[in-house]
Amino acid sequence: MTVVETLSFGCRLNHVESEALARRLRASASTDIAVVNTCAVTAESARQARQAVRRLHRERPEREIIVTGCAATLAPSDFAEMEGVTRVIPNAEKLAPAGAVAASEGTRGFLAVQNGCDHRCTFCVIPFGRGRARSAPIAIALAEARRLTEAGKREIVLTGVDLTSYDADGATLGALARALLRELPELARLRISSIDCIEADEALVAAIGEEPRLMPHLHLSLQSGDDLILKRMKRRHARREAIGFCERLRGERPSIVFGADFIVGFPTETEEMFSRTLDLVEECGLTHLHVFPFSPRPQTPAARMPQVEREIVRERAERLRALGRRMLARHLDGQKGKTLRVLAERGGVARAEDFTLARTPGASAGAMFDICVRGNDGKALVAD
Repeated sequence: MTVVETLSFGCRLNHVESEALARRLRASASTDIAVVNTCAVTAESARQARQAVRRLHRERPEREIIVTGCAATLAPSDFAEMEGVTRVIPNAEKLAPAGAVAASEGTRGFLAVQNGCDHRCTFCVIPFGRGRARSAPIAIALAEARRLTEAGKREIVLTGVDLTSYDADGATLGALARALLRELPELARLRISSIDCIEADEALVAAIGEEPRLMPHLHLSLQSGDDLILKRMKRRHARREAIGFCERLRGERPSIVFGADFIVGFPTETEEMFSRTLDLVEECGLTHLHVFPFSPRPQTPAARMPQVEREIVRERAERLRALGRRMLARHLDGQKGKTLRVLAERGGVARAEDFTLARTPGASAGAMFDICVRGNDGKALVAD
């Protein structure tokens, strides 16, 4: 049997596609292969991918190395010329462009139903690597989701590059979520991954409020809390719209928990502008933060804007991460005494419906059960 090792960098979609590509290679190849699925969001992610290629070749020079992903699509010669690389596969040839892609990770199944992006944020190279936005038809998404439930997955996570732009013959992301829940009564949990709050359709908002199997957790692509920076980023929402979205969703589903992505040190960001981002975290009540120090990417307008000193960028990133840790601690403290339904994962941990991590030593992966929260260790809930 062909051995295929995968190394994925960057977004969840890359991890899903790596598994699907590995399945295809195992069925068709006759040599051992390593697949490196690259990311181009930051210079550091691309550097890590090149470092991985060198390590893989050093460990087993006879192994075939295939490189794909956004960094490989944007700069194929950078990888094709590396020792040990036998093929560079651009994103357009990686998988069927209009299909849904399903993959498993532990007790969860990931279902990629959207790819590409039609927006042109000034910091982002993803549209160059992923192409135009396109969505999988609902029938195909349903078939892949059913394959995951038949494999025993209790939870499915919908993912994509610009997930809230999902549009399959007029069907929105909310319509897709409703269809999955209706057609798969055996599915215990459906989760939405990262979304753009300004694009969330009314059907999705209604489903979050009405469907108990649609999990009360959303990760928002916010990037900044300052309106001028958002405008220079060419984001499509304003600060007040992000706050209003969180308030509205809490009205629909009081138990909902929000995470968010932020870029710190975007060109021209002043201390006052950054302070508005800190304030936004509090005003939106965000619990899980992903903080990215700004990294200028070739081909993007932001790379030509006046840059913030790197030391200032690093310092602001740490301050925002520290605030994120405090917000998480506040959330964890608020769970004490509650009874929560959790889904056990590998490694003695489980996830509550709102994605909060819980320590559950001894629980079998895939088991779903209630816990009584007696405290936390700063990162996860501790149960009786």
